[in-house]
Amino acid sequence: MKVLIKEGCKGFLFKKGKFVKMIGAGVYSTLGGKSYDVSEISNAPIKTNTITDLSVFNSDENFKKETLQIEVKSSEVVVHLVDDILESVLTPGKYYFWKANREHQFIHIDLNSPEIPEDLPIYLLNRPALSPYISKCEIDSKSVGVLLYNHKFVKLLEPNTYYFVKGSVTVTVKLVDTCLVSQDIVGQELLTNDKVSLRINCVINYKIIDYVKVITEIDDYKKLLYTYAQLALRDYIGEKTLDDILVSKKEMSAYLLKVLKEKAASLYLDISEASIKDIILPGEIRDIMNTVLVAEKRAQANVITRREEVASTRSLLNTARLMDENATLYKLKELEYVERICEKVGNININGGNDVLSQLTGMLSSNKNTKK
Repeated sequence: MKVLIKEGCKGFLFKKGKFVKMIGAGVYSTLGGKSYDVSEISNAPIKTNTITDLSVFNSDENFKKETLQIEVKSSEVVVHLVDDILESVLTPGKYYFWKANREHQFIHIDLNSPEIPEDLPIYLLNRPALSPYISKCEIDSKSVGVLLYNHKFVKLLEPNTYYFVKGSVTVTVKLVDTCLVSQDIVGQELLTNDKVSLRINCVINYKIIDYVKVITEIDDYKKLLYTYAQLALRDYIGEKTLDDILVSKKEMSAYLLKVLKEKAASLYLDISEASIKDIILPGEIRDIMNTVLVAEKRAQANVITRREEVASTRSLLNTARLMDENATLYKLKELEYVERICEKVGNININGGNDVLSQLTGMLSSNKNTKK
């Protein structure tokens, strides 16, 4: 019986179950208790049909010359490159590779260190095969990163893209704003001195003055700032009536800013502004205030109307006095009325004997009776 070993493969000769040597492509006899195992030459780890422990082949010098052997420790993974192309990521174990006139490169990644090996090419860091072992962090131009290893501060990271090894060390990058920050404070239910429930929304503008301490010494500075603002508003509202609050938004903003500035140093913040945005009243209070507002506007409108009526009456009285004292002015007024009437009437006949106004009055009265 014959055994064929194809081109691109290597054979392993066994005699009575014991390894003898490595052989090349060809046709071989199985007589005399001979048997063969075959391995395809490729970039992948060497595999045979029956042998799992390839160290038995190390007794053959040709096998040792034509292969590479690498052992991956339990605390690492190894990136395998062939001719500068990513072939695979090797997990702990022992591997054999055919040299096959290829350039093999093995880059060890220590899982006990978060630092990326210097010999690992940057272009490989975003490859899917490495994603289980590499984490990525991007810091924009308006932030800095506070780098922590196992929750301990290491250094500040400037805007850039960073990569870290996912391993036994917990890597945390907390982003901190370097520009002016605006934080909204959404009001909770507050009670005024006269027992009216309301809510107040405000906005606080600040800059962080110590990027490291605001992260390492304070659990959540934004939450703490929110709490301080709520307490300050509660104290202020509790001492004021509703009417006082509605007319004192600027005073309330100034009080809030003063209180928060006193707390700013402990938060490592520079608070530049605190402003009241909205005062939100219960529905029934809004209805009452709308009713009062409508009544006030109506009263103001009535006052204005009366003022206009008084002014008009005074004007008529003054005109009458002037006409009574000045005959020429009286005649001019007659002509003015005639001009107005002429705009509405086609033909007018005036006879002597009566004054013009008397004749016009008679004509207008006659015209009205005719229409009836």
